[in-house]
Amino acid sequence: MAKTGVLLINLGTPDSPKVRDVRRYLTQFLNDPRVIDIPWLWRKLLVNFIIVPFRAPKSAKIYHNLWTENGSPLLYYGEQVKDKLQTHLGADYHVELAMRYQNPSIPSILDKMRKMNFEKLIIIPLYPQYASSSTGSTMEEVMHVIKSWWVVPEISIVSQFYDHPGFINAFTEIGKKYPHENYDHVIFSFHGLPERQVDKVYESGFCTDRDCKHEITQENQFCYKATSYATARMLAEKLNIPQEKYTVSFQSRLDDKWIKPYSDKVVEKMAKEGAKKLLIFSPAFVADCLETIIEIGDEYDEIFKEHGGESVQLVESLNDHPLWIDTLANIAKTR
Repeated sequence: MAKTGVLLINLGTPDSPKVRDVRRYLTQFLNDPRVIDIPWLWRKLLVNFIIVPFRAPKSAKIYHNLWTENGSPLLYYGEQVKDKLQTHLGADYHVELAMRYQNPSIPSILDKMRKMNFEKLIIIPLYPQYASSSTGSTMEEVMHVIKSWWVVPEISIVSQFYDHPGFINAFTEIGKKYPHENYDHVIFSFHGLPERQVDKVYESGFCTDRDCKHEITQENQFCYKATSYATARMLAEKLNIPQEKYTVSFQSRLDDKWIKPYSDKVVEKMAKEGAKKLLIFSPAFVADCLETIIEIGDEYDEIFKEHGGESVQLVESLNDHPLWIDTLANIAKTR
């Protein structure tokens, strides 16, 4: 019997692209106080009476375009990674997959693992760069479930892995399929966050008071902006992309108080300046999903062409790449 349990956790996906399932997913996701960090009453009113009723039907159409014969790409690749990691790690480990929102749920999978009486649990949230709204929320949910257990085994939680050599090497290997010399500019696009959320990392002052674009320090090591820029620097160095040829930007913003620059605006700017071909990485995601396939692959390509560009090439995510499986195995074995 396996002595160590490994739980992979990603953000989540609707059970189907039907409006009711998208509505259920958005309701759970957006009511998380770490995602929309405003007072409880205002969040309930905003999410349940404004955002979800209007957004669910629109999002359902987008999810319908994302869905494949294998269902949600995020869940499909998650299952593939789980199975391949299990094979890689062997009988001493037991690997499971859960989603922070919707299914398979963290409570249901942890209950299954509780009954297996592991000596140790390794929790790996699949977010390369720490953010309270992703990694922090996932950790909180895991601890909320485990705190009720009568027997709590040794637990190891991976808070981030943006600088893990295996993670960088895996993305580099995929990026090599698209030599930067064939493109006018390269964009490293990360999921956006409200500025106030990165400010909360610091005991005093603001993120903008620090040099988060150029260095990692003990103070900013959990600043999402700092680790995003660090990820881009490491990938650019590995791929020999000159500093002047790439831009770091942030996508999926909801208002004008999110981390800048905004990816869609950078794409538009590049087209207006005469760029014809763009290459876009999205190293905040380990599996392709709505934000990569639809937002970058479709919407940004459309924006680019509208303003004079010719094509946007999305660099696919790690998905179930063998080097990514090797990296997860290394993370599990060294915890």
